[in-house]
Amino acid sequence: MRAIVVTDQAAGTAGMKLVERPEPIAAINDVIVMIYASGYVGTELTWPSTWTDRTNRDRTPTIPGHEFAGVVTSLGYGTTGLTVGQRVFGITDWYRDGTLAEYAAIEARNLAPLPGDVDFTVGASLPISGLTAWQGLYDHGHLKGGQTILAHGAAGAVGTMVVQLAREAGAYVIGTGRTSDRQKALEYGAHEFFDLDNDNLEDIGGVDLVFDVIGGDIGKRSAGLIRPGGTIVSVVGPNEAHPINGRAIDFVVEPDRGQLTEIVQRVRDGRLRINIGEISTLDEAITTLNSTKRRLGKPVIRVRS
Repeated sequence: MRAIVVTDQAAGTAGMKLVERPEPIAAINDVIVMIYASGYVGTELTWPSTWTDRTNRDRTPTIPGHEFAGVVTSLGYGTTGLTVGQRVFGITDWYRDGTLAEYAAIEARNLAPLPGDVDFTVGASLPISGLTAWQGLYDHGHLKGGQTILAHGAAGAVGTMVVQLAREAGAYVIGTGRTSDRQKALEYGAHEFFDLDNDNLEDIGGVDLVFDVIGGDIGKRSAGLIRPGGTIVSVVGPNEAHPINGRAIDFVVEPDRGQLTEIVQRVRDGRLRINIGEISTLDEAITTLNSTKRRLGKPVIRVRS
């Protein structure tokens, strides 16, 4: 099968190569998925799990890409609840080969059925962004209607999901980003937009929840905005500052079939809009992922038509 691999951490995306690799074999409780579309997260090549296994042994050459949409082609021993020919989408394990390939072996529990009226490109754009937003807001942030949330990076792939889900929950949403992000953040449902280039962060006042996808100085200063009992949730590692009378939580997104089903249903009925950036083929993917242009949405690679 054709797949994109990386072998040199120092080279980053410049070290990506499109090569022929053996097709994967389904282990116990696995399925083999024929990949139609793959999502990609720009920080993947900085993750330790891309380069080593759980015992810290080198596992290169590694196939990146950890979200996908495709069709089940075979079932491993003991796999239940799925059938050959079924359309599916989800996340692969961080320590296993990913989905910038024509086939991938995936634990059955990590995927969910993809409805027939949802395009594979859409399905591949949802898992990491959607689950990150869902788990940060509900599982970790315990968001409730009537609360105020500060959503950093509100025009990005995760941020637009955060804005929409928070607004659906009845929260008042303040989005942040660069000057050029204002219109997009408002179009996706932010009640207000805060310009990180030109506005004073402390002028926002108190909020119940901060969803941080930026970290650094912005994350540190955001902790000071948390009202008593509130929470700052981070997906970029532990926050340097802790709210005086609140919680600071950092987390790594986890696969969840039920949550994936909830997310894709919202896309189907129009409650959740996707934020796809550039779409490329597997042949074009290396050039696309090496681009220095700012990404304006989730990059998706169409592995097959």
